[in-house]
Amino acid sequence: MPADYNGYWKMISNENFEEYLKALDVNVAIRKIATLLKPDKDIIQDGNHFIIKTLSTFRNYNMDFVVGEEFEEDLSGVDDRKCMTTITWDGDKLICVQKGEIEGRGWTHWIEGDELHLELRAAGTVSKQVFKKSYTPAD
Repeated sequence: MPADYNGYWKMISNENFEEYLKALDVNVAIRKIATLLKPDKDIIQDGNHFIIKTLSTFRNYNMDFVVGEEFEEDLSGVDDRKCMTTITWDGDKLICVQKGEIEGRGWTHWIEGDELHLELRAAGTVSKQVFKKSYTPAD
């Protein structure tokens, strides 16, 4: 059984995010705002079905997907692109591949203890974020 990602997660670190946004060709004003934010993640997992809500005071972004099924992802509010996205399991890690205009785009999520790790990749640039579990739905 894969890891249980259910819960509300609060960001505790964000490394190299502005460089990642530059790799996505996000304009400088949005980059400056985005690097100041500390978004939360609200994750609902039912087997292989996930709803991941990234919540901030500036913009919210929702992903609703089934692991292993390709879907068109609308990245309006991120970098205003669309891509074909597939998310798969690698052990307990979620691996995302986003096919579109930006080469090598995707991310990896994994859990270590009460921390959710996110590695974002685009055009050879890597950003790492860490979130601490705030509560689970049963709390």
